[in-house]
Amino acid sequence: MELILVNIIDGLVTGLLLFMLSAGLTLIFSMMGVLNFAHASFYMLGAYFAYQISIALGFWMGLLVAPIIVGVLGAGVERYGLRRVHQYGHVPELIFTFGLALLIEELVQFVWGKNQMAYSIPEVLNFTAFSIAGNSIPAYKIFMIFISIGIFMGLLYILTKTRVGMIIQAALSYPRTVEALGHNVPLIFMGVFGVGTALAGVAGVIAGPVLGTFPGMAFVLGSIVFVTIVIGGLGSLWGALVASLLIGWIITFAKSYNLAMSDILNAIGISTPENLDDNIFRDLWTVTSPQIADILPYILMVLILIFRPAGLFGKRES
Repeated sequence: MELILVNIIDGLVTGLLLFMLSAGLTLIFSMMGVLNFAHASFYMLGAYFAYQISIALGFWMGLLVAPIIVGVLGAGVERYGLRRVHQYGHVPELIFTFGLALLIEELVQFVWGKNQMAYSIPEVLNFTAFSIAGNSIPAYKIFMIFISIGIFMGLLYILTKTRVGMIIQAALSYPRTVEALGHNVPLIFMGVFGVGTALAGVAGVIAGPVLGTFPGMAFVLGSIVFVTIVIGGLGSLWGALVASLLIGWIITFAKSYNLAMSDILNAIGISTPENLDDNIFRDLWTVTSPQIADILPYILMVLILIFRPAGLFGKRES
């Protein structure tokens, strides 16, 4: 039971971190219909900017300033880059954002090098919050959980309870009508893109000390972010949250419990072949859950696309 609680907490931390990344991408897609391939690169920039700021001003100033810088850069990318190719359709957008991701990675390596940065947890949070059956739960993980929940509640409140949120949702479906009512729709688009990239920057700031700050960090989480929003449903904030938590717990539990596929197959009534070495499925019988933990979200995505192409909470298929 104690191990289950530890895995629940670890999976919650992983899932909420993934949510912070996918929430920004979901927000951008909801508003603009753009799948931003460079989104994880802004996550990386958040970590690097926070590291650089923390050297002189400390972690907390980095947490405050780095996402703002990333958001401003994101807004600039939309205004002077993405807006110019948006009129030509999705393929030019994807090519543009893919090229931007490569450019950002090269710039990061040029400025900071290829080695991992010494970006560490702040001293005030570098202690054990509590222990479960001898397993220590760091205070920094609890901090990550509260930051993520705060971001979700803030976004949910803004999008559903405020005038700004109503304008954003109206601009999604009826941009010409919103523009006719006197609202600057291009400015709204730029603001949403900036906020979405700033959320990725926040994820980078708080994940950098735990997962490492290095040039390949965008690649590590880049693909799983798209898996998350496909499973949750493109454009759904609730879908992003549920899918992120689901993926976090699936990976955590799969890595924690060393389950053999042979035991699972035997449990459902499939007997182990006598001559396993000569069986064409011998690798299937010897595989364990930690070995396939990282591909389980992709398997789940394939099943979702087969049985519910719009995603768990998706409102439209794109």
